[in-house]
Amino acid sequence: MALFSTILILILLVSISGIVVRLFPMQIPLPLMQILLGCILAAFHVYEEQFDPQLFLLLFIPPLLFDDGRKTAIKDFVHNVREIVGLALVLVIITIVALGYILHWLLPNMSLPAAMALAAVLSPTDAVALGGIVGKGRIEKSKMEIIEGEALMNDASGLVSLKFAVAIAIGAMEFDILHVSVAFFVSALGGLAVGALVTWVYIVVLRKINKLTNNDSAIQIVLLFLLPFAVYLFAEHFLHASGILAAVSAGMTVKQSGIMRNAPLATRLQSESTWSMLTFVFNGVIFTLLGLQLPSIITETYVANQTDTSIELWQLICVVFFVFTVLMGTRFIWLWIMKHLPPAPFGTKRSLAFKGYTTRDLLISTFAGVRGAITLAGVLSIPISSRIPERYELVFIAAGVILISLVVASVILPILLRGKVILDNSQIDNELLYAKGYMAEEAIAGLEKMQNSLLLDSSDGIDNEIVNEVGSRVIGSLRRRTGLKDLEAKALEAENLERRMRLVAIGSERSTLYQLKIKNEISDETFDRLNLDLDLYEAMISEI
Repeated sequence: MALFSTILILILLVSISGIVVRLFPMQIPLPLMQILLGCILAAFHVYEEQFDPQLFLLLFIPPLLFDDGRKTAIKDFVHNVREIVGLALVLVIITIVALGYILHWLLPNMSLPAAMALAAVLSPTDAVALGGIVGKGRIEKSKMEIIEGEALMNDASGLVSLKFAVAIAIGAMEFDILHVSVAFFVSALGGLAVGALVTWVYIVVLRKINKLTNNDSAIQIVLLFLLPFAVYLFAEHFLHASGILAAVSAGMTVKQSGIMRNAPLATRLQSESTWSMLTFVFNGVIFTLLGLQLPSIITETYVANQTDTSIELWQLICVVFFVFTVLMGTRFIWLWIMKHLPPAPFGTKRSLAFKGYTTRDLLISTFAGVRGAITLAGVLSIPISSRIPERYELVFIAAGVILISLVVASVILPILLRGKVILDNSQIDNELLYAKGYMAEEAIAGLEKMQNSLLLDSSDGIDNEIVNEVGSRVIGSLRRRTGLKDLEAKALEAENLERRMRLVAIGSERSTLYQLKIKNEISDETFDRLNLDLDLYEAMISEI
């Protein structure tokens, strides 16, 4: 009962944080506000429960990564795959090795595997926390696509590396560079394959269930929500592959399968609302938990440090700032190196996107690498073991780096982005105008066919004058996009016929929109925005 009450309090606190951040006179990023509210709640000793670390990792990470994968534009991801791999894999490996050895040298009492585990858990960046700091649309779309793709994949690479580092630290496996490297790639590729295969089978079964239940929205949404947990558990416990990458792969596969695209309107709208609510709550709970546990982390660190003669508390605080500096420095240097890399001698001759980055852009991309939910979830998943006596140091350093990265990004990024003109929006606006015009033309053609059919067929009992009137009005409203005027409604019968015609138009526009997407004439962002507009418009005029 206590745990249930705690969960309700956490959800309430997350909801309140979204309100308080708008009422607060100063602009405070949502993640920092959630941490602050968690600290306030902890001061009143409302939260006393300790989550099982493995349960913590299982509960929050698979659905969050699944949703990130589900939102990922495959075309943009493939286009930026070299930049994403450079940041999400190569930079992660460089960070783990460099920071691991630096920490081992700096803190002699910290074993090398434990230092590597901390470096691994500090590698993932958090695009959601970044969005809470800078807001939507402040960073160019092309740069944000790379940052989001990096955040998606380095979550997986960092947590997979963490799993191996912890296994070595507790003595569950021996360190051998070749064996660990092979095991890493087998685990990663196995996770990707398991996620895709299990999801395809899952979707086939789900389609049959939908037929049996007449597309019951609740059943489909709940079963899809269970999918990331299913692939995670199947990959981890049955095939010993990466459950994290399985969840990412499952999300991408669901997007490609089109199961939600072909679902009824009510299901699509409810699904988007449900996932939006869940990701907001899960991300918020993680940051609130950081705030709730921050006082106990500081207390436990102080108590443990009293018996640890190898380092003073003030030195540990200095280590936190030093680690953050190393992370940002390593990231900036690697971005600078990638900017100056020549085109690959094989494959595409296109230079990396970083080639056109200015020093200001490099700094924005550097400080955009904030640490957040994944880092906290990962460090708390490190087991309490006598083989890892320095665990209190790992948790303290990770929590400190999260806080510093959020605060520094909140101060520096708005300064770096001040006066920066976003050019990508004009391209999106042009795409929107082009797509809307083309969709309107196709919709008009479909409506004219329907109008002619109604005029020839008198079985509906609709007066021809009304058919012409409503048809002209609906077609006229579509032609407004080319400068023609709409007609005014005159009667209830006309309004009902107009509704039918508009539903036909929406169907034609949606079909045309899918064709434009298939032909790669519009971006995924344009497709998503227009498709949502059609869904909302259809919901407004339909009798659901």
